[in-house]
Amino acid sequence: MRSPGGTEQTRSAPSTGLVITVLALCGTLVSLQQTLVLPLLPDFPEILGTTSDNASWLVTVTLLTAAVGTPIVSRLADMFGKKLMLVVCMGAVILGSVVAALSTSLAVVVLGRGLAGLGACLVPVGISIMRDHLPAESVGSGVALMSATLGIGGAVGMPLAGVIYDNFDWHTLFYVSGGFAVVMLVAVLRVVPESTVRTRGRFDYVGALLLSVALTCFLLAVSKAGSWGWGSPLTLSLLAAAGLVLAAWVPWELRVGQPLVDIRTSTRRTVLLTNSASVLVGFAMFANFLTSVQQVQMPASTGYGFGLSVVETGLWMLPSGVLMVAMSPVSARLIRLFGPRLILIVGAVVMAVGFIGRSLLHGSVLEVMASAAVASVGTAMAFAAMPTLIMRAVPLTETASANGLNTLLRSIGTSSASAMVAAVFAAGMVVTPSGEAAPTFGAYQLVFWSGTAAALGGALIAAFIRRPAPVGERAPSRTGVPAPAGERTHVKVEGELPEVLVRGRVLSPQGRPLRQAVATVLHTDGRHVDWGRTDNEGRFALALPEEGRYLLVVSADGWAPQSGLVHLEAGETEPVTMTRRLLLSGRVTDDGVPVAGAMISLIKHSGEYVGTAYAEADGAYEIGLPPPGRYVLTAVDHASGRARSRALSVLSTSTTLDVDLRTGIPRPSERVPAGARGVGTVLRGSSDAGPASARTTDAPTLPSGTPS
Repeated sequence: MRSPGGTEQTRSAPSTGLVITVLALCGTLVSLQQTLVLPLLPDFPEILGTTSDNASWLVTVTLLTAAVGTPIVSRLADMFGKKLMLVVCMGAVILGSVVAALSTSLAVVVLGRGLAGLGACLVPVGISIMRDHLPAESVGSGVALMSATLGIGGAVGMPLAGVIYDNFDWHTLFYVSGGFAVVMLVAVLRVVPESTVRTRGRFDYVGALLLSVALTCFLLAVSKAGSWGWGSPLTLSLLAAAGLVLAAWVPWELRVGQPLVDIRTSTRRTVLLTNSASVLVGFAMFANFLTSVQQVQMPASTGYGFGLSVVETGLWMLPSGVLMVAMSPVSARLIRLFGPRLILIVGAVVMAVGFIGRSLLHGSVLEVMASAAVASVGTAMAFAAMPTLIMRAVPLTETASANGLNTLLRSIGTSSASAMVAAVFAAGMVVTPSGEAAPTFGAYQLVFWSGTAAALGGALIAAFIRRPAPVGERAPSRTGVPAPAGERTHVKVEGELPEVLVRGRVLSPQGRPLRQAVATVLHTDGRHVDWGRTDNEGRFALALPEEGRYLLVVSADGWAPQSGLVHLEAGETEPVTMTRRLLLSGRVTDDGVPVAGAMISLIKHSGEYVGTAYAEADGAYEIGLPPPGRYVLTAVDHASGRARSRALSVLSTSTTLDVDLRTGIPRPSERVPAGARGVGTVLRGSSDAGPASARTTDAPTLPSGTPS
């Protein structure tokens, strides 16, 4: 077997089961960090000599660092290597555990907890590694299990922490966590392969800073609003700051060549709707977890609680975690049979059924936990489907970044659920007959129905994800799901090396790089392989199953698309030169007589200036095609003083509009097919036509409907 560069490969590939096991255990370890200190929170004020509000930072800081770090680590994984970032995340958990274990100061323990929270960033990276290295039939079950670890760790963490704290010193929690992380770091180094699918370029430091500030302000306001008050100046100021910084971050990401988060890809219908559903599903998942844990620990005098200890609660929660593990292969099988869209919908509906059960069945611990387990089954299904949908809709070189954003939005959902539960319970707090303060069951009911609404909202959003177009015979895709029309269809076999990585550039006829152009590769029979967007230097990267002959299609804003059957191999391919601009053209006449030198001015329907051109001797004019939309074209003959304006709608193809100054009536417009004016089909820098001859002074062309 040969490597992408053509060298012989002699090292045997690790077994599929071993890779899945190691990555899933890593996911379980980092999700443990979220619940590891929960049983100790009531005692930490006394242990560390601080207030309850300050002690809550031991939980809040892990949430903040995980959310802020996830998009950054995911982007770095795509750029510098996924295994490398796994090692970095595990190292952060080890260092954080050691710092917390060796300190008795609140500030230092909070620092250690913050470092440990960075470990959660490895979940989307692990999912991307599975996509890169596992055979097609195993990707679905591996991704489902990796996604389920977010719930598994929470279920296991409670009883584990309770048992350790009841029998040992509190420092032992962090020694155990750090020791587990050391074992998993060794396993990662020995078992997990490194991916060769990487994205070159510069890291978006400005985008990372802006997003970090926005997330920190938002999550800090949401997580601390319960103690600060939702109407407090500090909470409102943080929310306002988050909105303002986010408003600056989005245009920056649209302008930069290699963004931290590709906004254009993220707004593709499948990605946008999946991420929107993720927020609501994450909300419902954490609302179920929080209320399950708290309800069974409430005193029996409340009329709905059962007075269980922390350890007993954890043991009752274990079946839900085990059920999520057991559902992983089942979810993967269902996704292969019915597709991820339908399974996301079904999973969200099952979660809603579980919440309805929570509202109606609460007479015993068994009823409560059975209803919670139903919601956990739905969570496992939905969490398995979301990464699959994301990976099918983004370039192969951006899978970690895309899954990182999806994980981040799930975290925003869980944070919102935590804040909502805290606010509702605080508002519904009463004193029980035994003299203890506890929320009313009506407060629980409000949370249950909010979870139901969130889950059904997620299902409704998922229903608008486009169904794949039917095809004759579908080959398995890289995600282990029968590939619909337009999806990549390479089948990976056991031990196969990662894809061949092809890099190239898209240039203008003058040799200038074209940013935000789109390069798409298809098999010669039309099956989709991969696509990529160019950066500020016009560079793109594509991941192919093997070297060979492919159909390469390149499109760029304002340029006629080009296509050709080419041989692609690892490394740098020859640049693609776009040969012809898409044009808005026509003739200016005065009662049928050509008007030489007439000025043509184009503005948007809303008044913004677009460009100016001058007619040739025969009255012909040309302007670079503006973005699709409504415009006003004005023709002026300075010699006669005549001027006429005409409204027109521009699509993504060359357009012709003739204007007669005397009659003011445009001659019949003609939509010119893309192949008739300025469409090249020759790649590798050759051209089938000369440049346009019209004298134009176009304004900079704006993005005009990049294909999605």
